[in-house]
Amino acid sequence: MTVPSPPNPDMPPPPEESDQGPSGAGVPDAFGRLWTPHRLAYIQGAGKPTGPGADEGCPFCVAPALTDEEALIVARGELVYAILNLYPYNSGHVLICPYRHLADYTELTGAESAEFADYTTRAIRALRAASGPHGFNIGMNLGTVAGAGIAAHLHQHVVPRWGGDTNFMPVVGRTRVLPQLLADTRKLLADAWPAE
Repeated sequence: MTVPSPPNPDMPPPPEESDQGPSGAGVPDAFGRLWTPHRLAYIQGAGKPTGPGADEGCPFCVAPALTDEEALIVARGELVYAILNLYPYNSGHVLICPYRHLADYTELTGAESAEFADYTTRAIRALRAASGPHGFNIGMNLGTVAGAGIAAHLHQHVVPRWGGDTNFMPVVGRTRVLPQLLADTRKLLADAWPAE
């Protein structure tokens, strides 16, 4: 037998039912709301390239021409740079990108590959210094079928993880809860970025 939980005094009572069904739209219910209008840009594909070419709106080609603050660039190298993900899995989700527009890891030169690896290491060190994650997910999605949102420009994800950072919100609510604004995260990581 299930015992109903007592009503939450902070929540409105459930709507009254009538012969025609629920009393109507806009009537308070027992659900809280977490409004995330900034996600609409992602859903509608804002900032996505119109094609595979570097001149077709690739955000990873556009970003280096902006200021670090505008583009959310954490650090710039000679051949690659580190930038915050606009739609992060967790706070501090960094992407390592080559400046050169290429889609496949095997297309990197030896020098690009070395700096790519070095910047991944630096991102881990900066994140550890700035926010003390318990672990990391690091990886690439090569091709749209593999899950790449922007398949035409290679990028590697460095995602900090904390014990207990997975909860019901992404699974049930299809919503990620991020405790810090991207601009604040960018400054924190830029300040913690190791020189070498």
